[in-house]
Amino acid sequence: MALLYLSTPERAVAWQKIFADAGEEMVIGEEAVTDPAAITHIACWYPPADIARYPNVRVVISIGAGVDQIPALPGGVQLSRTVSSQIDGMVREWVVMATLMLHRGMPTYIEQSTREIWQAHAGLATRQTSIGIMGTGRVGLPVARTLIDLGFDVCGWSRSGRSVAGMPVYGERDLDRFLGQSNLLICLLPLTDQTRGLMSGAFFEKLPMGSRLVHAGRGAELDMDALHTALQNGRIESAMLDVTNPEPLPKGHWAWSDPRVIITPHIGSVTDYEQGARHVLAVIRADRGGEEIPGRVDQNLGY
Repeated sequence: MALLYLSTPERAVAWQKIFADAGEEMVIGEEAVTDPAAITHIACWYPPADIARYPNVRVVISIGAGVDQIPALPGGVQLSRTVSSQIDGMVREWVVMATLMLHRGMPTYIEQSTREIWQAHAGLATRQTSIGIMGTGRVGLPVARTLIDLGFDVCGWSRSGRSVAGMPVYGERDLDRFLGQSNLLICLLPLTDQTRGLMSGAFFEKLPMGSRLVHAGRGAELDMDALHTALQNGRIESAMLDVTNPEPLPKGHWAWSDPRVIITPHIGSVTDYEQGARHVLAVIRADRGGEEIPGRVDQNLGY
């Protein structure tokens, strides 16, 4: 059994020592593969174009938290996404930071600072802002608890509507009701057939006037033109985006120069090299032992 590693040289250096110490074989790059039949696991962001070259592959492991970049895999091949406390923690930090920035009107103050304007504006107490979180999983729940501790009124939305202690959660049929009470909307959803293009013009019209948007899900969930229209008509007051559509955002795009929008280049989290390697080792060993693999993704659902 061998792992085929398809990622950066810097990450490979860290992984090589960890795999050597663990007594596991790791092949770096397809050009180094001498026996394709020996490859049983692949760690990558993008899988090989010809995955059929490796007849004994059992698991493809995304080196990040996302998996929407990975096409449908052959029957019998499992998919895992990297799960680490660092990834979850960093996304939580970014989302809480973005939420507080929009809550306190930072886009306005940043724009004023470029024009050397010293002017204060009225603000709201946290209890006066109703936050809706789309996605109540590994990141959404810690984000919700943090914001509740800060005094915000928080509710969640998930496809299943599964209840969560201390927070109301709406299901698929109650999306309109959920949106109608979300003065500040946070998107943490995975990209699926159902969420692709979800944030459209009709979607934004269901939010209260003057709402704010924090987007840390996936870029393809957001119709950027619809966001522009919502900003122009006042439905959306401001937005902070860590993911965009397309990504990277091209030069000259309207969102770069709109003072109501703050953009970061998909840096909500980064995968620690050591934690990533430990996750892959855990996947290999669980698979070898016939156990449930960590971070397993149902490709039919997308998460």
